Amino acid sequence: MSLVAVVGLAKALTPTLDAAVDWLKAPKAVVGIVIAMLVLLPEGMAAVKAARANQLQTSLNLALGSALASIGLTIPAVAAVSIVIGQRLELGLGFKEEILLALTLFLGVVTLGTGRTTVLQGIVHLVMFAAFLFLAIVP
Repeated sequence: MSLVAVVGLAKALTPTLDAAVDWLKAPKAVVGIVIAMLVLLPEGMAAVKAARANQLQTSLNLALGSALASIGLTIPAVAAVSIVIGQRLELGLGFKEEILLALTLFLGVVTLGTGRTTVLQGIVHLVMFAAFLFLAIVP
């Protein structure tokens, strides 16, 4: 499935997700998390498939490349558009989210900066992700 198709699917699902989130009385951040997971799904599944085939370098390249392309290029593009149209850009990060972002960046530097990773470091990444999901759903 191409990225354009996934983004189109995400755009088509947004109203339904909004209604479901309102019905569940969940925070609006859940919609963004679900859409982000949908957009990252094809590369994520390929990364899991590569990891199961014991191709860890390929798996890591797929996962990090997908995240960089989807997230690392989206924010600068949105920032450039906001400058061009003269509208203030607000990322919507509260104090809690800023702390989680800083911890995640620090953890990524520690994990990937040494050149070698361990299972324990991977588990710490998963725990950080679980904490992010929990704090997004239960503010």
